[in-house]
Amino acid sequence: MNNSKKLQKTLFYIVIAISTLVILASLLSLIYNIPKWYLKILDFPRLQQFILGVVMLILFILLNNKWKLPSIALAVGLLAAIFIHFSFISSYLIGEKVVSSIKISEVSPEKTVGILLGNVLITNKDSSKFLEVIRNTNPDLVLAMEVNSWWVEALQPLKNEYPYTIEYPLDNAYGMALYSKYPLSETEIQFLNHSKVPSFNAVVTLPSGDSFKFHGVHPVAPFPSDKYPENIGENGNDQQKEIALKKVGELVSKNQKPSIVAGDFNDVSWSNTSRLFGQDGNLKDVRIGRGLFNTFDANSIIMRWPLDHFFVSEEIAVIEFKRLPNIGSDHFPLFAKFQIE
Repeated sequence: MNNSKKLQKTLFYIVIAISTLVILASLLSLIYNIPKWYLKILDFPRLQQFILGVVMLILFILLNNKWKLPSIALAVGLLAAIFIHFSFISSYLIGEKVVSSIKISEVSPEKTVGILLGNVLITNKDSSKFLEVIRNTNPDLVLAMEVNSWWVEALQPLKNEYPYTIEYPLDNAYGMALYSKYPLSETEIQFLNHSKVPSFNAVVTLPSGDSFKFHGVHPVAPFPSDKYPENIGENGNDQQKEIALKKVGELVSKNQKPSIVAGDFNDVSWSNTSRLFGQDGNLKDVRIGRGLFNTFDANSIIMRWPLDHFFVSEEIAVIEFKRLPNIGSDHFPLFAKFQIE
């Protein structure tokens, strides 16, 4: 056997091995009734697994010389994996918008609100990039996450233009701060299912006199951590995030005002948790029909997925939605401008 054939055979076996892993991971990602973090994280890289599945199928077809039952089974498995992942991400890429857009000519400026989400990264000690992005974007509300006392101090200049604030700095990477140009009332800091992880509630009054309910959230990450608050509860189940988001959904469902829930969910928008949360609160994902807008990891070109989200109620339309430049964090900031009807 010459070197060319040896290389081809080696590549063929590598393709089989990777394809088998893709198929197994795809099937395991459908298991939602076992609340374990190592199953939940399979939900995150669906775009990457979709692309990998397509590449492996093409290579397998090119390299395979004998189409016997095992070969057919592997090809069918890859097709199934591709279909599984595409079914989750397709609505974001080619689906219809579930939150309607509004034409600029139909916008009533006194009924609009621009909101910027920014997970600043607690270890990031350069606030200038974040402040520059805020200055260039000119939002009406800024929700900063992972803020500690250093970050709250660094963001004090915002109060010249954003006089209405809620600040709760923490050293555990779950501190938050909200800065608003518009009056805030009924402000509340809640700890929904974790004593060290706050969420914000406030009624925001627009220049028109209309108001809406804003919920700022940053639930815990799905994986175990020795350093930061984690998703594992006293019962050993990885359900802290799920319970917290369910409580937010229940709060929103009781609101009679238009509602916006926004923040770093530490979860992808197509996950079972996010979808159930939207159903509980009768909320819609702004991303659907607009694209993925991957916000994490800003330090990786390949391993990126959408973790920062806007969910809104029926009375809200989108004027603008975009991902913003890198601020030195592992998250990109996200901006949305809405009209509140």
